[in-house]
Amino acid sequence: MSEQTTHSAGVPGDEDVFAVPGEPIVDQAYLSSGADWDQVIDSQRERADEIIVVNLGPQHPSTHGVMRLVLEMDGENVMSCRPGIGFLHTGIEKNSEYRTWTQGPTFFTRMNYVAGIHNEAAFSMAVDKLLDITDDIPRRGTQLRILALETNRIASHLTAVGANCLELGATSPQEVGLRERERTLEFTEALTGLRMNNAYIRPGGVQNDMPGDGIDLLDELIKQLKKNIPEIAAFMLDNPIFKARTQHVGVLDLSTCMMLGMTGPVLRSTGYPWDLRKTQPYLGYEHYDFDVCTETSCDAYGRFKIRCDEMMQSLRILEQVRDELAESEGEPYRVQDPDLEWPSDLTVGADGQGNSNEHIKHIMGESMEALIHHFKKVTEGFKVPAGQVYVPIEGPAGELGVHLVSDGGTRPYRAHMRDPGFHHIQALPIMTEGGMLSDLLMALASIDPVMGGVDR
Repeated sequence: MSEQTTHSAGVPGDEDVFAVPGEPIVDQAYLSSGADWDQVIDSQRERADEIIVVNLGPQHPSTHGVMRLVLEMDGENVMSCRPGIGFLHTGIEKNSEYRTWTQGPTFFTRMNYVAGIHNEAAFSMAVDKLLDITDDIPRRGTQLRILALETNRIASHLTAVGANCLELGATSPQEVGLRERERTLEFTEALTGLRMNNAYIRPGGVQNDMPGDGIDLLDELIKQLKKNIPEIAAFMLDNPIFKARTQHVGVLDLSTCMMLGMTGPVLRSTGYPWDLRKTQPYLGYEHYDFDVCTETSCDAYGRFKIRCDEMMQSLRILEQVRDELAESEGEPYRVQDPDLEWPSDLTVGADGQGNSNEHIKHIMGESMEALIHHFKKVTEGFKVPAGQVYVPIEGPAGELGVHLVSDGGTRPYRAHMRDPGFHHIQALPIMTEGGMLSDLLMALASIDPVMGGVDR
């Protein structure tokens, strides 16, 4: 062993264990021994200025998915934060170029598996605009789109606020969030047939109408959510530990948000009331009575409170949509164009399988033309006029936009999603460098990234 190597035995306070100041250190052993903390600090005070590199993730529950944060640490202080993404890359945008326009929502909904219905809506609205049928969508189809969107927004916010609490070790609010999210998923399953990855919103409208007991299910959902969602805010907003851990943490003022392209609750926590449902209305949101939730704290606490408030505003919208759906019962829910609509009504038979017996009987036993039409529609899809379009909507985490390019064929020439989480993660260094490692986790939770949307 080198003469410069220290002994590997002893306890803190033993001069042989620690290097002599001013001499090089080679193969030094740092031991975990039972000395008092002040002895350890005094003995290693000369090491206090050394920077270490820590990998947080990519497999870590606090990174909200498979994300790697390369941190340069001085003790508990974050000196440098470099996010590493791409671990969940699926190539959805490129894959969609090899699928029909109708199959697009099936891919796009998987980008953000927490708020997938918003991805479906943005894609479908972009296709509607290319087809120039935005104003032709039946009012019931628009109502069902808003119903699915606001239910999905609540489910996404419940996930965000629950995860934020869990980062602090507060398991009870997370359990409340999971409990109420389960209610929204049960309703979503009744409406769309699936809990997640729904592909419910399609070009021209939605895939199917509400079930026969849909209004009753919606009434019960609204009743339960109005009663139980405020419980999360009651748990946390006045809790001194929660306030100490989130106030003045992850601060981003208005100018920084504008510089980095921050949107959603992060931008509204600066006091700027930018919500695309109000500022650039779509799907008739301008006819609904709801408030844009803002705070002025510019920190993680304000973003948490905004999400709690926005869930209650979504319930206000659901109550208004519920009354409209009761009036429009029986009306068409998608564009009445045989060249655009999917060639089936998806009525589930008594055996719980496949399309309706009437549809199968017609295409398989009554009309060769109907069978040919069905085959060409499913395999080739419909053509979309050449052009390009960008359609943004207000996703749960911020501006969610789709840029589509059509060459006049039956599938996208180019497709690109603007996911808010991708833009928000670039703000992590600004929010966290110079702060504590524990504050980094709160800042990360407050921007609500979903890595499926970030990586795509």
